[in-house]
Amino acid sequence: MLLTLGLVSTLCGILIVTAYEGTLEAVTANKRIALERAVLKVLPGAASMRAYHASATELTAEGSPVPEGAVKFYAAFDAKGKLKGVAAEGAASGYADIVRVLYAWDPEKQAIIGFGVVSHRETPGIGDKIITDPHFLKNFAALDTRLDANGKALAQPIKTVKHGTKVNAWEIDAISGATVTSKAVGRGINNSAQQLIPWLVPHLQEIRP
Repeated sequence: MLLTLGLVSTLCGILIVTAYEGTLEAVTANKRIALERAVLKVLPGAASMRAYHASATELTAEGSPVPEGAVKFYAAFDAKGKLKGVAAEGAASGYADIVRVLYAWDPEKQAIIGFGVVSHRETPGIGDKIITDPHFLKNFAALDTRLDANGKALAQPIKTVKHGTKVNAWEIDAISGATVTSKAVGRGINNSAQQLIPWLVPHLQEIRP
C-alpha cells in the first residue's frame, strides 16, 4: 500500500512538473502580450514599447544588469519612434487586498495622463468602480507630477481626497462609497511616482526605441 502510494505521488509530481514546463513558455508569452496591450492602452497613439530600469544613478534597458533598488518602467513610442510617454506600476493595500495599477506619465506635460488596473479583489459593484467610473477616470487626464525645485521629489504628493472636494491638479477625487479603494490607488501611484520620476527625468534623453 505504501509502495503504491509512493508510486502514485511520484507520478503526480512528474505530471505536474511536465505540465508546468510544457506551458511555461506559452504562459510567459501571454503575460508579455497582456502587459504590452495594457501599456499601449494607457498611452493612446503608442505603437511599441521597451522596458527599462531606473535607479538613483543610472538608466538601463531590459537585458542589461539591473541596478540595485531600480524601478522598472515601460517606455512607449509612436510609429516614428518618438517617445509618447512612460508607463509604470503602483500598488497599495485596498479594502480586500492589494490593488495593483498601471499609470501613464507624459514627460512634456509633467503629468499622469492614463490609468489602468492590473489586478484587484475589491468588492464587486463598489471597489471595482475604479475601472469603470468615468468621473474617477477623469482624475488621470492630467494629474500633476511636477518635481520640486531640487528635482528630488514631486512638488506635491499625489493624494486622494473625499468625493467632491478636489481643488488641486495633484488630487484624486475619490469614488463615493469606495474611499478605501480610491485611496489605495492614490497611495500606489504616489509611492511609485515619488521614486521613479525624479530618477527618470535626468535620463530622458537616453530612452530609445
